[in-house]
Amino acid sequence: MCRCLNIHHSVYYYHCNHSTNSYEEANKQLDEQIRKIFDKSKGRYGSPKITKVLIEQGVHVSQKRVARRMKVLGLRSITIKKFNHSGKSKTDETKEYHNLLEQNFYAEKPSQKWVGDITYIYTIETGWTYLAIVMDLFDLKVVGWSYGLNMTDELVMNAFNKALVNRGLEKDGIFHSDRGSQYTSNDYEALLSTLEIKHSYSKKGYPYDNASMESFNAILKKEEVNVNTYQTFKEAKLVIFEFIESWYNNKRIHGTLGYITPNQKYDNYIANLAMA
Repeated sequence: MCRCLNIHHSVYYYHCNHSTNSYEEANKQLDEQIRKIFDKSKGRYGSPKITKVLIEQGVHVSQKRVARRMKVLGLRSITIKKFNHSGKSKTDETKEYHNLLEQNFYAEKPSQKWVGDITYIYTIETGWTYLAIVMDLFDLKVVGWSYGLNMTDELVMNAFNKALVNRGLEKDGIFHSDRGSQYTSNDYEALLSTLEIKHSYSKKGYPYDNASMESFNAILKKEEVNVNTYQTFKEAKLVIFEFIESWYNNKRIHGTLGYITPNQKYDNYIANLAMA
């Protein structure tokens, strides 16, 4: 047969011994796609989110298979934990603090319910630095943030004022926070009162009352802060800007939002209003 086809017998035996395995080829192609998505997320995505992205790209694959291939490739989402600064909160115990949110983190539309918190970030140059965040519970978007060297009333007010400029909170809307002195200061309470915004408070030492904000802090620490060392305040500020504005709000898909980004959630809402 080889003489009839004018093919040397060694070529025939080579192809017999090196036949292509379609399953191995499919795994090889899938591995490349998985690694590309993993690297693009800077190692932040695990198998559930990578599976979702693959499906959106037209690749029909199960999460179990993606998890198996990630294990073969030695890919694991970031899970590093570091020491967390334990701040001291001074609260006026004579004042009555009402929890208006009552762990109802659902909002029907934007600008109904906001939550806020302060988290700590360490730099070699300055030691502990402080990030104040304001998040809209409708789309989990960070609508305002402020980063500084000191944990002051001004820091949290700057974050809130930026949120007002970026989105605005409707009258009788709810802003929820812990009972830290920055959030219970006379200036902060006066600002909310002037805007006719209701202030809701977590129970003392009970993070579950502000679970959405705690979740963001965990994401920030796990996916960015705990896997890097910042030399200067300026370097950390640039990284925080990139993480919040480029990654978290604009690219990171969220399971609680149906695996879309905060910006997509908001854009879908606006588009539906225009069609109504």
